[in-house]
Amino acid sequence: MTSARPTSRRVFFFGDGEADGRVELREVLGGKGANLAEMTRLGIPVPPGCTLSTEACLEYQKRHRLAANLKADVLTVLARVEGIMGLRFGKPERPLLVSVRSGARVSMPGMMDTVLNLGLNEETVVGLAAMADERFAFDSYRRFIQMYGDVVLGVPHERFEGRLEAAKREQGVLLDNELEAPFLRALVAEFLEIVEEDTGEPFPQDPATQLWGAVGAVFRSWHNKRAQRYRRINEIPDSWGTAVNIQAMVYGNMGDDCATGVAFTRDPSTGERIFYGEYLPNAQGEDVVAGLRTPQPINEASRTPDTQALPTLEEILPGPYTELVKIQRRLEKHYRDMQDIEFTIQRGVLWMLQTRTGKRTAQAAVRIAVDMANERLITRHDAIERIDAGSLDQLLHPTLDPQAERQVVARGLPASPGAGVGNVVFSAAAAEARAKAGEKVILVRIETSPEDIHGMHAAEGILTARGGMTSHAAVVARGMGKCCVAGCGALDIDYAQREMRIDEHTIAEGDPITLDGSTGEVMLGSVATVTPELGGAFSELMTWADRVRSVRVRTNADTPQDAKVARQFGAEGIGLCRTEHMFFEPGRILAMREMILAETSAERIRALAKILPMQRGDFVGIFRAMEGLPVTIRLLDPPLHEFLPHEEAEIAGLAQSLGIDTAQVRAKLESIREFNPMLGHRGCRLGITYPEIYHMQVRAITEAAFEVAESGMRVKPEIMIPLVSNEGELRRLRAEAVQTISEVAREHPGTRVRPAIGTMIEVPRAALTADLIAEHADFFSFGTNDLTQMTYALSRDDAGKFLGVYIERGIIEDDPFVSIDEQGIGELVRIGVEKGRSVRPRLVVGICGEHGADPKSVKFCARLGLDYVSCSPYRVPVARLAAAQAAVEERRRAREESPT
Repeated sequence: MTSARPTSRRVFFFGDGEADGRVELREVLGGKGANLAEMTRLGIPVPPGCTLSTEACLEYQKRHRLAANLKADVLTVLARVEGIMGLRFGKPERPLLVSVRSGARVSMPGMMDTVLNLGLNEETVVGLAAMADERFAFDSYRRFIQMYGDVVLGVPHERFEGRLEAAKREQGVLLDNELEAPFLRALVAEFLEIVEEDTGEPFPQDPATQLWGAVGAVFRSWHNKRAQRYRRINEIPDSWGTAVNIQAMVYGNMGDDCATGVAFTRDPSTGERIFYGEYLPNAQGEDVVAGLRTPQPINEASRTPDTQALPTLEEILPGPYTELVKIQRRLEKHYRDMQDIEFTIQRGVLWMLQTRTGKRTAQAAVRIAVDMANERLITRHDAIERIDAGSLDQLLHPTLDPQAERQVVARGLPASPGAGVGNVVFSAAAAEARAKAGEKVILVRIETSPEDIHGMHAAEGILTARGGMTSHAAVVARGMGKCCVAGCGALDIDYAQREMRIDEHTIAEGDPITLDGSTGEVMLGSVATVTPELGGAFSELMTWADRVRSVRVRTNADTPQDAKVARQFGAEGIGLCRTEHMFFEPGRILAMREMILAETSAERIRALAKILPMQRGDFVGIFRAMEGLPVTIRLLDPPLHEFLPHEEAEIAGLAQSLGIDTAQVRAKLESIREFNPMLGHRGCRLGITYPEIYHMQVRAITEAAFEVAESGMRVKPEIMIPLVSNEGELRRLRAEAVQTISEVAREHPGTRVRPAIGTMIEVPRAALTADLIAEHADFFSFGTNDLTQMTYALSRDDAGKFLGVYIERGIIEDDPFVSIDEQGIGELVRIGVEKGRSVRPRLVVGICGEHGADPKSVKFCARLGLDYVSCSPYRVPVARLAAAQAAVEERRRAREESPT
């Protein structure tokens, strides 16, 4: 081979202190390739190699073959690698072996394919044995055939595993590393036969052929099912593609002075500032994450209850460990974030195989960001932007009630914190199916693999019999915010019988269990949970966020209890109080039904008079809970048929209670039945046709406001009229509401309460004529749920059946009921805001749909200049942080655009 530099920019060399790439080229080199180049530039010991760019991947996807000039450039780089390592690729004496790994621009752990020990054949295995020993050489060859056969040639993985297990039984050993050289030599021969039987072709012996096959397979793995599922879950575009890294192999399984491991520069579960990790002596990298052997702690801080007696890396290889500590400190300081690092020690020499921003729980993410800001490693604005606002939901996940009884039957490793309560399932498919049906499930596996990603996403928690704190299950669960207990050796799982045994206990599929991801405990049955208290780093982060954001955050709350919870999470008012929920309570529904069945206005007024004091009491409680913050109360919105019974027994019971004939109830039901109730007689249309309803509600709101005000507490009521599409509707209903407010005010001389009156913009026509409607409104609140339904002609209750296909096929990027469609729905909101404020420049504008807690939607609202967003109580922190991130992004954009 020649040693000329590559001519194509599809191939980027790194090694021996030099690198063509750098960390800024992440989109081109992928995360792994960019970081390998960066570590090399920093002088950190990295096995040399090259990165094939994401552009090369996209070209391969189009042509389904590797370009000749690309192959030539790779071989040119391998010549440089040979010179650095003193080895020869494809030569019998001192053979160079390489790994072929994927590397997208964001971490996708385990989702794509890898091939290790590439370059082995019947000749080079002899040369490798001469460099080390026969057992090591044939174990490496066995691993290579198995991995290449599975990933590249499509031979079922189970065929190799079955023969490996049989070989261990024949020799009477439990672990792969206990097999002796003669058995491994025989196993290699059997593996070669398996490949030829399955493919009809001999296993490829030419190392170059092996290399091109592996590169193509890794490029193709960008589109495998597990990678596609992971991208959908994490909103990663299919168009990015993956890079491929070809790198000289270094070995942690050549003897007692060898090891391999994974470590984090801070604890990924708690965020504590400790160097934390696991390793295996005399092992290859995949052994650590596979869970076949119990990983050992790298230091005392990494010990778990199950590893107290195992020696640490610091104890058995102190020299390489000391170097590793120095490197991890340097990497964290350089990247200004917690790093997840992989390393191998070959004959006492430390090699770094990877560094990447470490996946962490939401709890750890918050603590790390706040600590790093306080350590002056990053700014407070950096800390705000570091946190995925949506992940704050994880902090509000329940923990086990400390007072609840629990029957602990096993203990594993506390791999990802939180509580998981659900019914046992033993497959990812079952987890997904049952979760879709509304069942809470716990996914139980001997060990998880990337194929289980969809089941892990659906489950409340994950329990595995094998694996450590850095296993696939642990890493993925932490990234998802799922509770996980890993490496629970007491589990005896029988997939065929769909049951597991723990000592004398047999737990079948469908039986409930509880996991504590913070302690590793496994409990029988369902244990009660409690909502965690937020404090410490979380409070500090939210204080910083509140200082920079301009968009206020309100909550959707219908009860005083909901209001109190929202206040605890930082809500600055109520953006939506749905009054219809109050009518369904047992003591009120009969009066509501009496009102609906009334034939005259006088009869309706008599029925509503029974409800008025109840509604007034509700509003008093909510006003007191909000302590002077604005409370937006939506007048009755749903169609009346929703309040009436539909079963014969209930109809008969209602008729008996009201002393009327069942035929009268059925006749009323028939008279108010609608073909499309969502577009029918509801919202302000009820207020127009049955003015007694809104009159009662406005009086109840106003009387409650005066009662609270007269007790010495500030009160700020806002009356919202729903489903307005015509300015005439709002003009009439506002006038009637003002008249009622004036009547109540005259009953309370000396006390001043002035409710605001506004409307919900949820009909496209209302957005398009917002200038006319604004003449009669003190505020607008965009009801983006119904606005999306009406504009898309979609029912959100039915759209889930096919929207997933639209997203999967690239027709739309996001579910429009989750994130605002900025081009369509967003444009209507923009028009509504601009037209409304053209008439009333100080018009208060907010949104109160489910989009109020979607980070992307909150940022969109901030860009439009909305005053507030409103969301469910438990998602208030998400909206607060997203609003702060929008403000930080806007300030940075302004600085970049400033001419100075």
